[in-house]
Amino acid sequence: MTRSGHRARLPHWFRLAHAKLNFLGPIGEGSPVDAPSAKIVHGERLDRVLAGEPRVPDSENSFLEETVMRPVLTSAVIVAAWATIAPAEESSLPLFNGKDLSGWTSVQDTARGNEASPWSVADGVLRCSGRPVVYLKTERVFADYVLTLQWRWPAGTAGGNNGVLVHATTPRTLGIWPKSIEVQLHKGNAGDLWVIGTDLDVPDEAARKTDRRYRNLTDGSEKPIGEWNRMEITCKGNTIRVKVNGELVNEATNVSVTRGAIGLQSEGSPIEFRDIVLKPLKTEHH
Repeated sequence: MTRSGHRARLPHWFRLAHAKLNFLGPIGEGSPVDAPSAKIVHGERLDRVLAGEPRVPDSENSFLEETVMRPVLTSAVIVAAWATIAPAEESSLPLFNGKDLSGWTSVQDTARGNEASPWSVADGVLRCSGRPVVYLKTERVFADYVLTLQWRWPAGTAGGNNGVLVHATTPRTLGIWPKSIEVQLHKGNAGDLWVIGTDLDVPDEAARKTDRRYRNLTDGSEKPIGEWNRMEITCKGNTIRVKVNGELVNEATNVSVTRGAIGLQSEGSPIEFRDIVLKPLKTEHH
């Protein structure tokens, strides 16, 4: 159902609620919307348009709304007219652009001099030769997120050792490696957790922990050499959950670090990465 007979005017702020749409955004004062000319998107329409002037913001990015119900408008009216609206849900953040190492810093062992970098980018793939032993780290620090990435051992190789570092902070805590949690990519052991100057707990710890290593829960989760694997690492508060190719392989609680950079190791064997994406998790503040 749309309004008819005259041009509708919407106030400064409005909120949309329709299926998965959930927006909050500004519009110009007295901006006209020609409701009769609107088309319904996918045969659907907005249940409501809530309108009202905002109160004083309770934080930089948060507003308490005093809403007044208005007659129904189609979603097409709003989508077509106001392209500047941002979704309320946190959006995914690609950490690797498929072109270069923008957003990353290579951490070298300065004691060994100016060594050639093991990192290169081609065809949307981040390639690591495995030598020298160094790591890439994000220039930004993160907490509370789901990190997904794909990795593979290049066809014709034997696989080897590598890992993803989360919550990386203090440099050179163990050799070149920073204080962090290593999520293992070692061939046949993907999803093991290794602590580097940190601590955590896992179920059945007496049987699964050896020195700094916390063994994963499964065997056979990885794909053959030459095929892409997918890892999902969820860091929420002081917990970490790891999935390999959709299968839960490890879970830790009481993690002693909860924020830091994300790192990719170069640890002796050629490996390739792609589709490295971080999705922030919403956290409740009291």
